[in-house]
Parts: sequence; structure tokens; C-alpha cells
Amino acid sequence: MTISLQLDAVSGESSTRRALSDTSLAVAKSKKIVVVTGAGISCSCGIPDFRSSDGLYSLVKQRYPDIVLKGRDLFDASLFRDSASTSVFYTFISQLKRSIDAATPAPTHRFIQTLDSKHKLVRSYTQNIDGLEERIGLRGSSSQQAKTSGKKKSKLRVKEIRNVQLHGDIHRVRCTFCSAEMPCTEEHLHAFENGKAPNCPECISRSEARVARSARALKIGTLRPAIVLYDEPHPLGDDIGTIQTMDIARKPDMLIIMGTSLKVHGLKKLVKDFAKVVHATGTGTTPSGTPKVQKSWQGKVVFVNKTPPGSEWSDIIDYHVAGETDAWANKVLEDWKKMRPSDWEIQQTLDHIDESNGFKVVKDTATKTKGKGAPKRNLNVENVSLEDPFSSQPASPSKKLVSVPSSPSKRRQSASHYSDVESSPRKRRDIAKIADGMDRLDMSDKCILFADATNAAKNAGGDNLVVGKLQSPEAKVRRASAVVSKECKPRSRNAAKPRVEVWVEIGKRPNIS
Repeated sequence: MTISLQLDAVSGESSTRRALSDTSLAVAKSKKIVVVTGAGISCSCGIPDFRSSDGLYSLVKQRYPDIVLKGRDLFDASLFRDSASTSVFYTFISQLKRSIDAATPAPTHRFIQTLDSKHKLVRSYTQNIDGLEERIGLRGSSSQQAKTSGKKKSKLRVKEIRNVQLHGDIHRVRCTFCSAEMPCTEEHLHAFENGKAPNCPECISRSEARVARSARALKIGTLRPAIVLYDEPHPLGDDIGTIQTMDIARKPDMLIIMGTSLKVHGLKKLVKDFAKVVHATGTGTTPSGTPKVQKSWQGKVVFVNKTPPGSEWSDIIDYHVAGETDAWANKVLEDWKKMRPSDWEIQQTLDHIDESNGFKVVKDTATKTKGKGAPKRNLNVENVSLEDPFSSQPASPSKKLVSVPSSPSKRRQSASHYSDVESSPRKRRDIAKIADGMDRLDMSDKCILFADATNAAKNAGGDNLVVGKLQSPEAKVRRASAVVSKECKPRSRNAAKPRVEVWVEIGKRPNIS
């Protein structure tokens, strides 16, 4: 059952005030709001509506009584069958376009933009062709920025559209032959004022290109306002249906209808579909199986218009607010700020020192690191320690790293994996034992162990190492064995190192017959 509320009686009955406050609270607490608007929201801008006593239909009938029987006939697709009605249509549209250009957005338009800025607006659907919503930042479905480029299934960028224009846009023109769209310019308006339709520049360019290559010329189409008339399909009807399906799937929790009489068949179906989803919000069962308790402000359908809705809407519309849409929008915003002031708090940046409050505001602060850590290793150098603990001289800070090849396999290793610095403690002890034993060998013994022709040739030039010579060719196949013995005595940390003795025995290989 629809509850009718007189907006002018706010200071009267307490029940009316309470009900209007409930509608304001519903707007403030709802998170997914769908808005449907008609020509009534632009009346305060100086743009007449259609069906009121001083609307466009009455104005058309008074101006052209011999051309049209009803004002609605001038907005029917059949008008293009007659040249006289077509000329009158172009003249009337040019005058309407100039009055729209001189208009400014109303408080209702800014109310819709506020819902969008507060992230409460699912989407706005409008019957208006004035395009005032786009002036306040709500991108329309007829704008060029909302169209996709290339051969795609969808013609619109759905995520960027905030206002769906159900009846087109008077600020654009469309070709009757090739369906090309372009902005309506002053040149187009001048032709419309004279009751004529300008030629399509796209058709002209294609036809001239064909004639230039000796082909047959194409038919030239004419431009008309890119608005949708009665008994005419919408060029973007499929895309608008897709947008509506997406918005229904988001499960809106409130529906606001403003400035429309709800008599157009397509709009009636759209409103009923959204109202069904809104009323289902908050119903159902919880995960535990208990039924949900719907809150008082949840799932409301509010209709704001001067005239009441028909009887068919009694089970669909919850509240009918009789009055101007601008007055209701201003009241909702005022109540919203009182009920939920936290929604209107804005964090501001202080850029000066307020000595009266005793607070010092620092505008720029240096960024602090977490702490001084170890110096980072250069990733381009492998097998090189950050700091050699056995080095007596510190590394020179002015020494620059030499560029290395990009491939790891081609880089020259600066130190071995088994160096004294980076090897494991066990390997360090083994290396120390072998080095200590080699230091105690006589030079002649070293020559016998490691003598070969290659080393002899390299060190012949002046090395201090004396290399022993082999006595006979048979000595090449001799086996050298070294026996190392040392005293296995426990020693303290400060004890002297044990003595290591090395004997070398060389014998002939036994003959095996």
C-alpha cells in the first residue's frame, strides 16, 4: 500500500514528519540505490516537461494546430512520413536545444551526483534528453567517451556509464542512412531552425572517395537529432538491457523515482523489475536457518512527483512524496547531515602552524628507515666476501667495481669456494694441515713429488724452485707413495704445533708376465 506524504506539510502532522524522516534515513543508510528520473526534475531549470498543462505537448499543439492533432504526434516516428511534420519537428527541436543550452543543473541533479560521490549510487536511469547529468560529472550512455572502439560485442563501456539515457541525447545527431553519430554543432542547429536536415559528412566523404576511383556514387543520408521517438527502437537497446541485468544482479536496496508519470511502457517494466529486487532485500534466511528480520529503512521504493501514481503501483511504491523534487532532495540532504554527520566529515591537510591550539603541524617530514643494516652485496660480483676479516688494510672506498659479463658462466671468479674466508671451518683445518706439512718438506722432496716437464719448462726462466730430473724413461711409470706420520698427542690451544715428517719412496713397477 502506497503511503502519500505532502512535502508542504512537514511542519504539520507528526506522522508525516516521521514518515519523511524515514525516507531520509533510508537514503542515508542504504548502500545500493537506483535512481529513475523524468522530465520533472528539469522543470526548475526552465525546461518544460511533456504531459503537464504547460508541458511540451500542450505547447506544440498551440503552435502548430494545423500540423498535429496531439502534441504526442510530434514525437512519434511516423512524423518522418510527411515533409510538413518533419520540418516542424526540426524547428521545434532546434528551439528546445537552445533553451537546454541556456539551462543549468538543478538541485535534484546535484543530489544524484552526491549519491554517486558517496558510493551509494548503483546507476541512474533517465528519460530526459537534456544531458544535464553529464554536466555535473555523471557520464551518459550517449556520450562519445562511453562508446567502445573496434569490432566488439558491446558498444558501450559499461563500467564508465553512470547515467543511462533511455531516450537519447539532444546534443548529438545521427545519420538516417549510415547511423553515424556526431555532436550537434551550430551549423546543424541553423539548418534545423529553417526546417531542413543537413547532409551527413560521413556519407559525403565515402561517396566522394568512390567517385574518385571511378565507382558509382553512394546515397547521401541526412542528419536528425539522436533522440528516441515513440514506436522507434533504441540504437543501444541491447546494451541498455545488459546494463539493467547487471544492476539487478547487484541487488539494490533502494529505488528512487523522481519527476516522471510512469506511463511509458518500457519505463514501467524497468521500474517494476527493480522494485521487485529492492523489496526482496533483507528477506530470506540466515546461515543458521532462521529468517532474516528486515530493518525499517531497508528495501524502500520512493516516488517523488507532483501527481500521484496510478492504482497499478499501489503494491510497488511504498512512499509517494507529493511536491517538487528539488525541495525533497534538499530536505534529504539536510536530514542526512543531522542523522549521520560522520558521512560528511572530510579529512583535511593542515599546512600551517596553529599556535592557538598548541599543536605544531609538520608539513614535510623525513622518511626514517627501519635501521642500519649490513652493507648490501653487489649482486654482479660472485664469490667475493663483503669484508675480508684477515685483511690488515681496509678496502679503498674510491675503488670502483669493474663491469662483469651478464652471464654467470662467463664471469671470472675473484675467489675460490674453498678460500680461507668463505670455506667451512672443517675445510679450513684440513687445508691448514696440508699446508703445514708442505712447509716442512725439503725443496728437493718437493721437486721429486711434483716435477714434470711442463713445470720445468715454465720455471726455467728464473724461478727459485729447483726441479729434479728423471733418471730414465722407465721412471715415468713409477708410482710415488708418500707416507705421512705425525704425533697424535693432545695439545692445548697455546701448545706448539706438532712436527710432521715426510718420507718419499720410489720403486719400480713389478713385471707381470
